[in-house]
Amino acid sequence: MIAHLSGALLEKQVQRLVVDVGGVGYEVLVPLSTFYAVGDPGARVALRVHTRVTDDAIQLFGFQTPLEHTLFERLISVNGIGPKLALAVLSGIEPGELVRAVRQNDIARLTRTPGIGRKTAERLVLELKDRLPDATALETGPASASADDVRDDVLSALFNLGYQRGAVEKTVDRVRGRVSGDEFEILLREVLKELSR
Repeated sequence: MIAHLSGALLEKQVQRLVVDVGGVGYEVLVPLSTFYAVGDPGARVALRVHTRVTDDAIQLFGFQTPLEHTLFERLISVNGIGPKLALAVLSGIEPGELVRAVRQNDIARLTRTPGIGRKTAERLVLELKDRLPDATALETGPASASADDVRDDVLSALFNLGYQRGAVEKTVDRVRGRVSGDEFEILLREVLKELSR
C-alpha cells in the first residue's frame, strides 16, 4: 500500500498529477486545492496518498494536507460516495466549510456542491457528523500563469465537476471582470459561489 509519495512533478493537469519517484512516474488523482498548491512541473512535491486497488486497476489519490486526506477517507466510507465523487466534493467546497456544513446539518450548502443531491447530503450528515476532524486552515500559494491559462484551467475544473460549457463560460467571464488579479483559486472560488446562488 502506497501511503506517501515524494518526488519531482512531471506533469500537471486539472485533478491529475504525474510524480517522478526514483525514475518511476506515478499518476495521482488530486482535488483542486492540492492541484493548485503543488506548483509547476519540475517542482518537488510531497503528497499523502490513498491507494485504491480494484480488479482491473490501482489508483492513487493524493493530498497536500492531512485534513484533505482524512476528509477523503471519511467521504468514501459513506454509502454511495466513490473516490471520484469524493474528489469532486473536495474540489467544490473548502475542507473547513465542508466540516462546518456537515456538523451544522447545512443540507442547503452541501447540495450546492456538484454531484451531491439532497439524499446524499442527508446521508453525509447522518454518517459523518461525529466522525470529522477539526478543520484547520489550508495554506496555498498562487501559481504563476497567464490570464487565459487561468481561465482555461477554471473552465476545465468546472467541466470535471460536472458543469456544462454553456452554463459556465459566461459566468467565468463575468466573474473575471470583477475579481482583481488572475489567481486560479480565487477565480474558481468566486465562480463556484456565483453558480451556487
